[in-house]
Amino acid sequence: MLHYFVLYKPYEVLSQFSKEGDKKTLKDICVVPGDVYPVGRLDYDSEGLLLLTNDRTMNAALLHPDKAHSRSYLVQVEGKITKQAVLQLQNGVEISVNGAKYLTKPAQVQLLKDDPLLPDRYPPIRFRKNVPTSWIELTLTEGKNRQVRRMTAQTGFPTLRLVRYRIGKLSAEGWQSGELRSYSKKEIESLVFRQP
Repeated sequence: MLHYFVLYKPYEVLSQFSKEGDKKTLKDICVVPGDVYPVGRLDYDSEGLLLLTNDRTMNAALLHPDKAHSRSYLVQVEGKITKQAVLQLQNGVEISVNGAKYLTKPAQVQLLKDDPLLPDRYPPIRFRKNVPTSWIELTLTEGKNRQVRRMTAQTGFPTLRLVRYRIGKLSAEGWQSGELRSYSKKEIESLVFRQP
């Protein structure tokens, strides 16, 4: 039987079921059938939507570079981000991937006026009165290792908090950290593969 789940992965949880040292894994926060695995990954220090399934065809389709399905991230950066940095992120930033220079594909970037409504993060971001922060929404159609963090750092605004907020049309609005939802194949295909 094929299963399709979406998890709001909390901060400091590995995107895997197998143990690695004393770090928390998906096994510590959710119960799914034994043949279900995450599609792609979300870094230990990132939060947000993570698709879990035992459907190998969907796994392959989602991870194939030609599919280029969109993923949106809410990113809190250190400092008051400039228009120039936003423009750089939109046009593509040169980052290092496996030791080689790589120019990221054009991205959609929106500066958020207000802090987004998100579940609390534990531990929270350390507040520093003299250091302002900014929130952006960054939409990518590719997923290199630690890409968002590398992109913002390259523009001079290191990432403090990173949340994968949207995959295609599937949004984390109203979700709680650690929440797991089950979907049908049709629902997942409609939400994830049909672009907004």
